[in-house]
Amino acid sequence: MNSQQKKSSIHTVQKIQITDEEYDQRIDNFLFRRFKNVPKSHIYQLLRSGQVRVDGKRIRADYRLQFGNILRIPPIRLSEKDCTQATLIPAKFFTFHVLFEDEALLVIDKPGGIAVHGGSGINFGVIEQLRAQNPSWKFLELVHRLDRETSGLLMLAKKRNALVELHRQIRDGLTRKHYLTMVCGNWLNSVQHVKLALNKYTTAYGERRVAVVKDVIKTETIKPMSAYTIFRLQKTWNNFSLLDAELKTGRTHQIRVHLAYHGFPIAGDDKYGNFEINKRLARSDRTLHLSRMFLHAHTLQFTHPISKQSMELYAPLANDLQSFINQLDTKFSVF
Repeated sequence: MNSQQKKSSIHTVQKIQITDEEYDQRIDNFLFRRFKNVPKSHIYQLLRSGQVRVDGKRIRADYRLQFGNILRIPPIRLSEKDCTQATLIPAKFFTFHVLFEDEALLVIDKPGGIAVHGGSGINFGVIEQLRAQNPSWKFLELVHRLDRETSGLLMLAKKRNALVELHRQIRDGLTRKHYLTMVCGNWLNSVQHVKLALNKYTTAYGERRVAVVKDVIKTETIKPMSAYTIFRLQKTWNNFSLLDAELKTGRTHQIRVHLAYHGFPIAGDDKYGNFEINKRLARSDRTLHLSRMFLHAHTLQFTHPISKQSMELYAPLANDLQSFINQLDTKFSVF
């Protein structure tokens, strides 16, 4: 089905038989991808009201599609505003450095400052751009995510079975991910294991944040998530330390919150960082200049989901972050 057919069919009832490409995908995620311009709240309303059905039955938003299921999708209309907002302009596309690609996987070196997907005021991200640039690809999904300001290794699956297998490896702790990060302060231990459960919450201003469970306000609903990071000291300067962070679990903002809790916020972190230092670093007239959070995914180890070959991929430190290290080496006692 081409894009024009998809657009016109939104106004009629659709019946789709699930193939191995859609197998085991959550129904809400399937609909989000198929109808990118439709607000998520509307998709959930269609699911709650039973207008979306599988094999003639109502299903929950977390239902996982099975091979051979017949999916019924009701008419969905888009406003002109919605269609305009999601338009992808090729002239604004970024050029991604591809570190590995075959029929099942794509691994890129994501630049800092680019979101991995659209949302929260962002029209499009890495995944939307790559889909637009490669319309012949029947399937493309993020295997994991990186914060917008984080640079480095980002893995995407080009086949459903590859995505399912890589998620299993991540869930079972069979992958290894290492990040380089610069923290404010003089880190002392050569190796430090941090095991602190985290909780997501929303601030009074509607911002989504993460905190160590013991610091969560009692009125918040606490849903603790175990989180484990291993930090290894790489180098120190006056008031700054370069660390390797190995993720043993993959919780939202895990590295950032673990470090901030211990009094070593990441340089440039606008959510959990030292705002006074960040403000001074952001000034272009300073000897030390850093315009974003210093966090870079540099090493990724996993087993190829199809060939079963052991894989280890590496992304060199981004130029702006390496420049900050060079500045520290030149003059390390500015503060």
